[in-house]
Amino acid sequence: MIQGVEVGVGEVAEALLARVRAARLGLAAAVAAEDPYAAAVAQDELDDAVRFARRHGLDVEVGGANEE
Repeated sequence: MIQGVEVGVGEVAEALLARVRAARLGLAAAVAAEDPYAAAVAQDELDDAVRFARRHGLDVEVGGANEE
Protein backbone atom coordinates (compact mmCIF):
# COMPACT_ATOMS: atom_id res chain seq x y z
CA MET A 1 0.00 0.00 0.00
CA ILE A 2 1.17 3.50 -0.74
CA GLN A 3 2.22 5.19 2.46
CA GLY A 4 -0.31 7.77 3.65
CA VAL A 5 -3.07 6.64 1.28
CA GLU A 6 -6.06 4.82 2.71
CA VAL A 7 -9.01 3.77 0.63
CA GLY A 8 -12.04 2.13 2.18
CA VAL A 9 -13.55 -1.05 0.82
CA GLY A 10 -16.75 0.81 0.00
CA GLU A 11 -14.82 3.31 -2.10
CA VAL A 12 -13.15 0.54 -4.06
CA ALA A 13 -16.47 -1.22 -4.62
CA GLU A 14 -18.10 2.01 -5.79
CA ALA A 15 -15.21 2.71 -8.16
CA LEU A 16 -15.48 -0.78 -9.63
CA LEU A 17 -19.25 -0.44 -10.07
CA ALA A 18 -18.78 2.98 -11.66
CA ARG A 19 -16.32 1.42 -14.11
CA VAL A 20 -18.90 -1.25 -15.01
CA ARG A 21 -21.60 1.42 -15.51
CA ALA A 22 -19.29 3.53 -17.68
CA ALA A 23 -18.31 0.50 -19.74
CA ARG A 24 -21.98 -0.36 -20.31
CA LEU A 25 -22.70 3.20 -21.45
CA GLY A 26 -19.68 3.11 -23.75
CA LEU A 27 -20.83 -0.14 -25.27
CA ALA A 28 -24.36 1.16 -25.78
CA ALA A 29 -23.00 4.29 -27.48
CA ALA A 30 -20.75 2.25 -29.79
CA VAL A 31 -23.61 -0.04 -30.75
CA ALA A 32 -25.92 2.94 -31.35
CA ALA A 33 -23.24 4.50 -33.55
CA GLU A 34 -23.03 1.21 -35.48
CA ASP A 35 -19.26 1.21 -35.04
CA PRO A 36 -18.06 -2.42 -34.92
CA TYR A 37 -14.52 -1.56 -33.81
CA ALA A 38 -15.66 0.73 -31.01
CA ALA A 39 -18.22 -1.88 -29.95
CA ALA A 40 -15.52 -4.56 -29.76
CA VAL A 41 -13.24 -2.30 -27.71
CA ALA A 42 -16.15 -1.32 -25.44
CA GLN A 43 -17.14 -4.98 -24.98
CA ASP A 44 -13.57 -5.80 -23.94
CA GLU A 45 -13.63 -2.95 -21.41
CA LEU A 46 -16.95 -4.20 -20.04
CA ASP A 47 -15.60 -7.74 -19.75
CA ASP A 48 -12.53 -6.45 -17.88
CA ALA A 49 -14.61 -4.26 -15.58
CA VAL A 50 -16.97 -7.12 -14.73
CA ARG A 51 -14.05 -9.49 -14.12
CA PHE A 52 -12.38 -7.05 -11.70
CA ALA A 53 -15.67 -6.39 -9.91
CA ARG A 54 -16.35 -10.11 -9.49
CA ARG A 55 -12.79 -10.67 -8.32
CA HIS A 56 -13.54 -8.21 -5.52
CA GLY A 57 -16.75 -9.99 -4.53
CA LEU A 58 -19.27 -7.80 -6.35
CA ASP A 59 -22.20 -9.46 -8.07
CA VAL A 60 -22.56 -7.86 -11.50
CA GLU A 61 -24.04 -9.09 -14.76
CA VAL A 62 -21.91 -9.06 -17.89
CA GLY A 63 -24.45 -7.71 -20.35
CA GLY A 64 -23.28 -7.08 -23.85
CA ALA A 65 -23.94 -5.79 -27.31
CA ASN A 66 -26.66 -8.37 -27.94
CA GLU A 67 -28.78 -7.38 -24.95
CA GLU A 68 -31.65 -4.95 -25.07
